[in-house]
Amino acid sequence: MTPALEHSPEDMTATADAGLTLAALQTDLAKGGQWLPIDPPFPESLSLADLLAHDRSGPRRFGYGTIRDYVIGLKVRLADGRVIKTGGKVVKNVAGYDLQKLFIGAKHDLGSIVEATFKLRPLPETEQFVQRRCSSLSEAAVMIDTILDSPLNPTVLDLHPCAVVLGFDGSRDEVEWQLAKAKEMGFVEQANLNYERRFWADDPGTIGKISVLPSRLIETIQQHGGSSYVARAGNGILYCHNAIPSSDESRPLHLLQRVKQIFSTVPP
Repeated sequence: MTPALEHSPEDMTATADAGLTLAALQTDLAKGGQWLPIDPPFPESLSLADLLAHDRSGPRRFGYGTIRDYVIGLKVRLADGRVIKTGGKVVKNVAGYDLQKLFIGAKHDLGSIVEATFKLRPLPETEQFVQRRCSSLSEAAVMIDTILDSPLNPTVLDLHPCAVVLGFDGSRDEVEWQLAKAKEMGFVEQANLNYERRFWADDPGTIGKISVLPSRLIETIQQHGGSSYVARAGNGILYCHNAIPSSDESRPLHLLQRVKQIFSTVPP
């Protein structure tokens, strides 16, 4: 049986059982001309529960943000068996505390997400990708800075060995305008996201994530990237094999533990 899905195209919202895969959700939403603009690896096997618990994202993160930006309500089963609801099923919901942010990215530590409500976006009329090959990371750094200082508004700004990749979507007129501007900067080669699929298909168990300031991305690639990596150049996120994750020393671990204890405590 397919997990339940409640789609309200007129409100641009959808509520789904967390056991539904992201790919199945996108297929159903597309029938109404809408989508959830999140594109992590392996959507055909990624449940909404794991998408939320691990805060997964993909190349379009630069233009669309992360799953946190689209969740307007959650239903969660806590460790003691209680089921709580946060948010609601309408976008302009302001009742109660914004507790869903605690559960997104919590890796199931605070409870099990059983249902989620999302705000949606219209499917773009068109989407195009272009790339510029670079002879060095220094050249790539200059090109990334040029893009960020330009009037371009890409949804994808990625860097992988030898190439900076741009993605544009929207109406045909606006995409064509951006492609013309990108061409003036040397982005004359058509591209796609196959590099992303190939990267994650190559032993995903060894892939680590490093998050840094965008200004430190090139330096981090030089230290950890090796010959196989994918970087969200506009976000300062590097994925590479056998990466050493960022240190937890700066995180307020005592606060994280306190929140976990609160959600794990059975009320009197």
